[in-house]
Amino acid sequence: MKKLVIVAFSAIALLMISCSHQPDFTPRVIHYQRDICAQCLMGIADSLWAVQAINSQNDVLWFDDIGCLEEYMKTPNWQKFVNNQKVKIWVGNTDGGGWIDAEKAYYNFGKHTPMGYGYSAVPNANDSTFTFQQVLKRIAQGKTMREQFLKEHKMMGK
Repeated sequence: MKKLVIVAFSAIALLMISCSHQPDFTPRVIHYQRDICAQCLMGIADSLWAVQAINSQNDVLWFDDIGCLEEYMKTPNWQKFVNNQKVKIWVGNTDGGGWIDAEKAYYNFGKHTPMGYGYSAVPNANDSTFTFQQVLKRIAQGKTMREQFLKEHKMMGK
C-alpha cells in the first residue's frame, strides 16, 4: 500500500511538472507558405508589415497589417485567444527589419501597407508618429488609407 501511494504521488508530481510551462513570448519566424492573417486570411507576404500576437499558451496569431489586428481585436475570437492571459504583440520594423514590441513602437501614417490601413512601425518617435494605443483608436475611427486602397483594388463592391 505504501508503494502504491508513493507511485501515485510521483505520477501526480510528474504530471504537474510536465504541465507547467514557461510561456515563450519571443517573436516567431514567418512561414510564408503557411502563416496567414487571422483577420483577412491573406498569406503573410512581407515581414516589414506583419504583426504577431502570442498568448501564454504559446499560441500565435498572424496579421499582415496592423489594421487587421485592430479589426480582429473586436471579435469574440480575440477574446478566446486572450482568455485572461498575457498577450505579447510584435510588429515588423519598417525602419530596418526585425521585430518591435508593438506597445513600445511608434507608428508613421501614409505608407502603402498590405491591406491599406497605412500605418508603419518604427522604433523611434518623431513629430509625426503615433503610439500603439493611438493607432488602434485612429483605425477604429476610420483614420486610415483603407477606403482608397479598396477603391484602387476594386474591392468596394461597385
